[in-house]
Amino acid sequence: MTMIAIIAIGAALAGFVQGLSGFAFALVAAAVWAWAVPPQLVAPMLVFGALLGQLLAAPSMLKGFSLKATAPFVIGGWIGVPLGVAILPHVDPVWFKAGVGSFLVTYCPVMLIAAGLPRLRLRAVAADGVAGFSGGVLGGIAGMAGSMPTLWCVITGRERHESRSILQVFNIAMHSATLTGYFLTGTLKAESAKWFLVVAPAMLVPTFLGAKLYHSISDTAFRRVVLVLLTLSGAMLLAGSVPALLAR
Repeated sequence: MTMIAIIAIGAALAGFVQGLSGFAFALVAAAVWAWAVPPQLVAPMLVFGALLGQLLAAPSMLKGFSLKATAPFVIGGWIGVPLGVAILPHVDPVWFKAGVGSFLVTYCPVMLIAAGLPRLRLRAVAADGVAGFSGGVLGGIAGMAGSMPTLWCVITGRERHESRSILQVFNIAMHSATLTGYFLTGTLKAESAKWFLVVAPAMLVPTFLGAKLYHSISDTAFRRVVLVLLTLSGAMLLAGSVPALLAR
């Protein structure tokens, strides 16, 4: 399979999932792209696709939006993004696959069981800032800015509309900052930018289809299916990368 086909398939699947659930573009796309695309190319494409998907869904973030609730996440994330951007050029491809795989097989099962866990009724500005900082670092490295804030919102029992508005504003802010950082540091090169022309059209229709389907099926049920598939993808990435690391 050619690289253009792999990129298009990853963008289409990720766009559909993001349109349906409002998150997870980077997780789904990385699970496909990490097989054949170098991490220095993957990261800008993940950020671009995630930002485009969030902008398409921007009207939904108006319901439940609170500047007071969102600001700590965004400020913490802005502090973390430069660190992630600085780390990216030093990422080894095999370690990148192992890292993505480890994250998927750790994060996704936690999200699967999180709905049944007791809620931590903690609304501390500092804790929200740390969650945002963690997301900013991951966003700078691999465009996965929303993962830690998403998990934190679930654990702290935030209402659905409040969580979605926080995450959409946060992700738009982080992805915009990350792309700017990539451009200023030279990480965003012409070779990466040209693939945006594949990512954008491949994800547009699936994103709208996912958003339309969102209104007719259970979001909780679909989210569980996605997380199971992502866990399996992570396990496959580990199966391919760990032997290579052990052979070094």
